[in-house]
Amino acid sequence: MATLAETSARASGMTKDEKFVIFASSLGTVFEWYDFYLYATLAPFFAALFFPSGNDTAALLSAFATYAAGFLVRPFGALIFGRIGDLVGRKYTFLVTIVVMGTATFLVGLLPTFSQIGWLAPVLLVTLRLCQGLALGGEYGGAATYVAEHSRPHERGYTTSFIQTTATLGFFLALVVIGLCRIYMDAKMFADWGWRIPFLVSLILLVFSVYIRLRLSESPIFMRMKEEGKGSKAPLTDSFLRYPNNKYVLLALLGATAGQGVVWYTGQFYALFFLLITLKLDFLSAYGLIALSLVIGTPFFIVFGWLSDRIGRLKIILAGCAIAAVTYFPLFAALTHYVNPDLEAFAEKNPITISADQSTCNFHIFVGPWSNFTQCDRAQDFMTKSGLSFKTVSAPGAKSVDLTIGSTKVEGWDSAKWQAALNAAGYSGKADLAKVNWFMAELILVIMVIYVTMVYGPIAAFLVEMFPTNIRYTSMSLPYHIGNGWFGGMLPLLATAIVAATGNIYAGLWYPIGVAVMTLIVGSLFLRDTKGVNISTSSGVAIQQT
Repeated sequence: MATLAETSARASGMTKDEKFVIFASSLGTVFEWYDFYLYATLAPFFAALFFPSGNDTAALLSAFATYAAGFLVRPFGALIFGRIGDLVGRKYTFLVTIVVMGTATFLVGLLPTFSQIGWLAPVLLVTLRLCQGLALGGEYGGAATYVAEHSRPHERGYTTSFIQTTATLGFFLALVVIGLCRIYMDAKMFADWGWRIPFLVSLILLVFSVYIRLRLSESPIFMRMKEEGKGSKAPLTDSFLRYPNNKYVLLALLGATAGQGVVWYTGQFYALFFLLITLKLDFLSAYGLIALSLVIGTPFFIVFGWLSDRIGRLKIILAGCAIAAVTYFPLFAALTHYVNPDLEAFAEKNPITISADQSTCNFHIFVGPWSNFTQCDRAQDFMTKSGLSFKTVSAPGAKSVDLTIGSTKVEGWDSAKWQAALNAAGYSGKADLAKVNWFMAELILVIMVIYVTMVYGPIAAFLVEMFPTNIRYTSMSLPYHIGNGWFGGMLPLLATAIVAATGNIYAGLWYPIGVAVMTLIVGSLFLRDTKGVNISTSSGVAIQQT
């Protein structure tokens, strides 16, 4: 039960210092997410800049693999910076992370392209993405922990939900900056040098962020712990090698953050890529739809954070995973219907089959000097780019790769003949803007962003409350960044690869659905809510065992 003093403090609203803590922490984190998601937004565009031509699907998968590299390294950043944060302090650590992130992003804006320096270009790009991932691995845990340790006990979900808005706001800011560049530049100018501007702008954001964060003081709970001599001397060992904390790090991953991660990336990034790559919507319209859905949906991070202070964190997260898993297939099918009805109608009337000797068909997840594209590879790439579902039929010993569109058969791989056959059957390569149902398309995207806010709004409070102060930064950061960096960050790559491998434009959705269902089961069976725990003296680990 809240004390009279706590009730009185809450009634009076947040103090000026509390507001500044939230503002300074959130603003810096917005800029850091902006830096990280610039590449994610431009990944389809970067495929042509930093990888060789010849197979657009393979180049796109390579761009997504580079995109995923930043996510794969995030848990290692969580280990490095989480340990520093638990030993030295929260403020110092997320000052370092923002400097690393800002510098790496600025350098991406200076990179030569594949046409200028060959294979060294993607190598340098991957290196800078790894630096970004390491920095982000330390940033989020520090910001969430810092705000939570300044929060009043019964407002922790509400106050930390402001940190939860930062990823979406950073994504929105990236869309706005890139969109403005593409509006005011022609395609050639943007391809030549205009794409660098959003990355170079990060230097200004970096200077401003560092200035703001230097004005912060250390977390009071951390300072009290240090004064009392209760800090951990080995945060990594205490977090991951000592029972029961190591058990609940794993359960927090599988029962909360993994599902949260895939719902987040499906509702925002995969939806964007689906509009651009599959439904052939022009980039300005796609950016506009996604940006508007983010603007409409962002306040719900605060709503669900606030609600979690009243009904609990975990049940909201698991409900979001359950609803998403049940509705993703109909939502994406509806998105096709309302954004590109011509594509939907063509696919229904014209089943497509590729016939080839399967021994000649290869799957390229990352393009390199070792890549050798066969006729089958090029044929499947051609159909994948079209946004149409197709089946590949095995024809052992066949000398040619044949295409069947409805009742029309085209013998032998020839891109011009295949394109002519598609056109003759009524295929249109772009979405007709006059036929887009803008209201319904936007409504579907907003619904998916609402799912994002359900799973993401309460997650910071849940993770902060789960682990004790002396190892909180380390313990919460690892499951968060594996859940979001590995399960979530790999989603565009894996989902696109599944689509390319199966020929079904919706097959990639099985990945987020499967992970969301796993989280729903594990979280329901093995985790208890953490709402109401006193993070100064206890933790969610203790609650789980009562």
